Amino acid sequence: MEIAKTYNPREAEAKWYPHWLQNKFFKSTPDDRKPYTIVIPPPNVTGVLHMGHMLNNTIQDVLIRRARMLGYNACWVPGTDHASIATEAKVVALLKEKGINKKDLSREDFLKHAWDWKEKYGGIILEQLKKLGASCDWDRTKFTMDESLSDAVTDVFIDLFKKGYIYRGVRMVNWDPQGLTAVSDEEVIYKEKDSQLVYINYKIDGEDGFVTIATTRPETIMADTAVCVNPTDERYTHLKGKKVIIPLINKAVPIIFDEYVDANFGTGALKVTPAHDINDFNLGQKHKLPTIDGLTQDGKISEAAQIYVGMDRFACRKQIIKDLQEQGYVLKTETIKNKVGHSERTDAVIEPRLSMQWFLKMSEVSKPALEAVLNGDIKLIPEKFINTYKHWMENVHDWCISRQLWWGQRIPAWYAAADLNDGTGIQIFMAKTQEEANEKFKEYYKSKGYSDELIDKFFQKKDHVFQDEDVLDTWFSSWLWPLTVFDADIVKKGWDKANADLKYYYPTNDLVTAPEILFFWVARMIIAGKEYTGLKPFSNVYLTGIVRDKLGRKMSKSLGNSPDPLELIEKYGADGVRVGMLLCSPAGNDLMFDESYCEQGRNFANKVWNAFRLIKGFEVAVAASPSKSSEAAITWFQNKLSEQLEIINDHYSKYRMSDALMATYKLVWDDFCAWYLEAIKPEFVDGKALPIDKVTYDATINFLEQLLKIMHPWMPFITEEIWHLLEQRTEEDCIIVAKWPKIGAIDKKQLSTFEVAKELIAQVRNVRAQKQISPKEKLEVFEKSEATHSYFDDTVIKLANLSGYNYTKVKVEGAFAFQIKTTEFFIPLANNINVDEERARLQKELSYNKGFLESVMKKLSNEKFVANAKPEILEAENKKKTDAESKINTIEEQLRAL
Repeated sequence: MEIAKTYNPREAEAKWYPHWLQNKFFKSTPDDRKPYTIVIPPPNVTGVLHMGHMLNNTIQDVLIRRARMLGYNACWVPGTDHASIATEAKVVALLKEKGINKKDLSREDFLKHAWDWKEKYGGIILEQLKKLGASCDWDRTKFTMDESLSDAVTDVFIDLFKKGYIYRGVRMVNWDPQGLTAVSDEEVIYKEKDSQLVYINYKIDGEDGFVTIATTRPETIMADTAVCVNPTDERYTHLKGKKVIIPLINKAVPIIFDEYVDANFGTGALKVTPAHDINDFNLGQKHKLPTIDGLTQDGKISEAAQIYVGMDRFACRKQIIKDLQEQGYVLKTETIKNKVGHSERTDAVIEPRLSMQWFLKMSEVSKPALEAVLNGDIKLIPEKFINTYKHWMENVHDWCISRQLWWGQRIPAWYAAADLNDGTGIQIFMAKTQEEANEKFKEYYKSKGYSDELIDKFFQKKDHVFQDEDVLDTWFSSWLWPLTVFDADIVKKGWDKANADLKYYYPTNDLVTAPEILFFWVARMIIAGKEYTGLKPFSNVYLTGIVRDKLGRKMSKSLGNSPDPLELIEKYGADGVRVGMLLCSPAGNDLMFDESYCEQGRNFANKVWNAFRLIKGFEVAVAASPSKSSEAAITWFQNKLSEQLEIINDHYSKYRMSDALMATYKLVWDDFCAWYLEAIKPEFVDGKALPIDKVTYDATINFLEQLLKIMHPWMPFITEEIWHLLEQRTEEDCIIVAKWPKIGAIDKKQLSTFEVAKELIAQVRNVRAQKQISPKEKLEVFEKSEATHSYFDDTVIKLANLSGYNYTKVKVEGAFAFQIKTTEFFIPLANNINVDEERARLQKELSYNKGFLESVMKKLSNEKFVANAKPEILEAENKKKTDAESKINTIEEQLRAL
């Protein structure tokens, strides 16, 4: 069979991914093997593949492929998240392009458009993951709004409400004026901005004086209901019982006194706007102040503000500063840097807003989740995130779980009049359907003594019982992900009656995700897992870093610094990109991505392909015996393979993914290609390669097969391609399901001996380069030793191109000398070099080294330097001294020899 000169990744990828699917190698069903399970962090259904996905899913695929080869029943569950805010925004924008306003649609009509959009575009990212080689069990693909998963979310809400963990109330929430919904504290991203701090004079009512307040939000002064000062602040004690006049609207508000205000900060006087700041709200509650909402839901000035009504909040900010200045109310302005909250989803500036919302009490339910991490039952990798996790969980706030959207799981709360006689009051019941809600209300009204006739009359009215308009936070569905992808009825049934899938696959093994959703998602999954099974949802959480460009900037569309992953795959092949992504991605640390890494990955694939072509190109002599050089190389590489496999396995066990890849890379590129293949490669005679003996050839094929297995998790396509080109195999005999190599015996002494041999070969090659001696010109080496032979002598002779390797008990006069560890070596060069030129070169090198030694000695003789230098610096300087002295001795020896 003719082997292509160059590896074609496109052909291999197009061939082997469908083959794996067809043979159901990704499929997993419970059996008697030990399971290894990963659930994918479900990407947003709106999403397309970006560099973060590439990193995250490559790591997952490496772990799942290796587990499959280790004999586990490997199950990687894929799926997508319905992403309430992002998806609704996409659909609203799409409708707007068609001239349709969401406000003109009924909820049902809007959801029909949303589902149509999801069916058309929702699976794009999963198809893109296949290009990467992701070996997910696609038959298990889930969507967080699948009917069964949505039912589970509803069940959880009702269950937690019954347990007293969920409540409804008016609270200050983070309001997204663009998404028109509340968002949780964790969904607020704080960015440092330049802001104008405006010092405004509020006239004291009935007096000539002023109280000066400083604010970055002058557009909210119309909603002020007080000015607060510290009771110990002597500047203001005379103002007890007084009022100040809010500029522009000439409204009098009281001066209140509270220790909350820091007298030493700013002017010591604080404008109190209860509707627009959580601390002001708390002050307002304490001092029984009215609350005036000066902004509409979409961030415009409300009618309650009296002036600037309908103006955008930021436009109003500019205008009101100008108007205040013109009327003489502004004392001064300063530009300051402050942190401003932005919505994670829409990037709109967040407004604190009083709103009726649903909340989940977190203080009790979060305790088992904190304990699971602190006691090591769940490991965070790297461990540096444990303290971050601990701090957040010990200071957790109640979770605002309602969102003012239509796309998502609708809150199963139903409302109707509490009093049937006059239709007043509100009664709430939890129910999954209208019918169930009706029955609960009927029972309630009967228990209150209402007649059947009155109850029947009430239920004849339209919309007599109506459901809450809000949907649940997206994270309220995805926190159930490791449970509901296997058994969506777990909440209703309980762990004892869980189905076979959940009992087998849960808890899952590893979760690979980003640190920024450690609290959004990871902590909440642990809470849900503990609440509904008593078990952890996973054992290990591998936290990736952020993918940044080589300048350290986070990759983003707006900066234009994020390459298209599919274009990278097209250019470098999936294997090249996978290797490139993971060569530089230590757990928890940011990845400084450069396209050259993918080029390095492609070059590695080409190196492997060329090594394979070289081996398959050997002519095999069946009757021939292996040379001593080949025998020694085979024995050495067998040991080296086991030694490095032990190291690679250790890296995997500690989730040092980049280290495991680099060890694999060096084993293949350096040890196998640069040393082993060169040692066993047949000699060329008259331009033609001699045949290779069968023993060496078979050993080499075996080594290549073991290496392909070790490479497979990182480079699935090229390894499968070469696996099938090595010999005729059945359709099922694929490397994806081959057994992971076993570690053999390791002769450390022999490995150490070969390291000396490698150094010797490198020294001989350096001598050739220095003395400008042709690689084809044979040299002779003498080792000063009591020995008469070493196991690797023939290997050295071959790789260093020597005419002989000799042992001597005395120094060889007139020869180039060097030392490896404690052993001296000599290369006679009288016939190979120009003595005068060599003497001049050595004299120059000697002069440089003596000058260098002198500079080091000056440092070491300086008592002040020695007294103040750190131990490691002193150690480094002493090493420089020793090395320089050794080099000088060697050069002087070489000059004497000349």
